[in-house]
Amino acid sequence: MLYVQIADDLRRKIVSGELSPGDDVPSEGELAELWRSSRGPIRNALAALRNEGLIETRRGRPARVAERKAQQAADVSIPFTRWAESMGTTPGALTQEVSLRRADEEKAAALGIAVGDPIVEVVRLRLLDGRPTMLERLTFIEEVGRALFDVDLDTISITEYLNGRGYGYQDVDHEIDAVAADELDSRLLDVEPGTPILRLHRVTRGPDGRIFEASDDRYRSDIIRFTVSASGRAREGGHFIRAIGAIGAEPA
Repeated sequence: MLYVQIADDLRRKIVSGELSPGDDVPSEGELAELWRSSRGPIRNALAALRNEGLIETRRGRPARVAERKAQQAADVSIPFTRWAESMGTTPGALTQEVSLRRADEEKAAALGIAVGDPIVEVVRLRLLDGRPTMLERLTFIEEVGRALFDVDLDTISITEYLNGRGYGYQDVDHEIDAVAADELDSRLLDVEPGTPILRLHRVTRGPDGRIFEASDDRYRSDIIRFTVSASGRAREGGHFIRAIGAIGAEPA
């Protein structure tokens, strides 16, 4: 369809840098003349790019190329450090806390241990080119977490360090949602309290199938965008998308 061709051409120009963040996108009239088209396909093409987050449109102003957001692939467990380097950015870390505590009911249930068992918690701010980007709230069973007291956490990838100590990340479950920034998020990520931020909840199992980590990574939504790649189409989608609560249920 024509609007798909128009969107593909504009997308190519944005990705290649021919149209840079902040640049005006050609007007509907200019695009209609270039493509010898009516306004309908042009508007559909611009709407598609807007939905992808590639352009921004405001009433009374030309469409503009949106500021690029870093993309985090949520279907693989790639260390933040390596992911940042793959984008050509400089990763950083500022460790706020490493503590040995007793598991409350919530942490015990997440890790599959008894209430009161010792756990190790880490709070670490991650940076991209010096900019606060993600707050790690990491929780480990004691056996694994104690290894983190022996190293400067500002200088390493925790994933790679633990893997080198024999705690391999064999299986990782991810769950993505949005939460309001609390006081800690606000202070460290430099956002207003209540600001929507993206949360990636992670449960990690070792080669023996035992859970050894249950953590939350909290990302600034104005910097990070999650992308999910999938192939094929499954008849049943319950393994990938699920409702929270009883959607459509009659009220009690």
